[in-house]
Amino acid sequence: MNVDMVSYYKDRAEEYEKIYSKPERQEDLKNATEILQTIFKGKSVLEIACGTGYWTERIAQGAASIFATDINETVIDVAKRKSILNTQVSFGVTDIYNFSSLDKYESLFGGFIWSHIKLQDIKKFLFNVNNLVYPGGTVVFIDNNFVEGSNLPITNTDGKGNTFQTRKLEDGTTHLVLKNFPKEIVLRHKLKNIATEVRIINLTYFWILCYTTRIL
Repeated sequence: MNVDMVSYYKDRAEEYEKIYSKPERQEDLKNATEILQTIFKGKSVLEIACGTGYWTERIAQGAASIFATDINETVIDVAKRKSILNTQVSFGVTDIYNFSSLDKYESLFGGFIWSHIKLQDIKKFLFNVNNLVYPGGTVVFIDNNFVEGSNLPITNTDGKGNTFQTRKLEDGTTHLVLKNFPKEIVLRHKLKNIATEVRIINLTYFWILCYTTRIL
């Protein structure tokens, strides 16, 4: 069983967006799209973990510009094939933990990455995220709520409390994938002292977290 997350998403690239075809999630996806388009309207956006560009394509309809990044070049290649209307979209292969930029961004978006960060690494992850955004800038995450029957079951839990799903790809390979489902109280606790104007929107299948980076 493969436990390498980068390898998993590389192998899953061509089938990744099938997850968005689940009938029960369509209303949530429509609402989430409208919320994100409103938040990012007219803004310059740094997107981390953009994957195959599903959310890039939607946010681009109103954003001033997007620099969409991912650690995996294979998914970036899929994203580049999309007919994104906004010509101010560029792509880059980079790791959030090794992201080197002299520029700071007006806003940052991360889709379905929080759940793939180990609990013990969240503090470092948020430090890196906030360091890429101007003080007073906007940071937004979207991720999954656990809904039995729609999400795969948790099959493993480690000593730190991280939870894992066993996933099978169309090529028959199985992967043990880190997938945490944080509660709202946990999200708010992690942002204490580093964010203001914290807003959490709970849909049925997804949650959206929006906050302003604290001006020190």
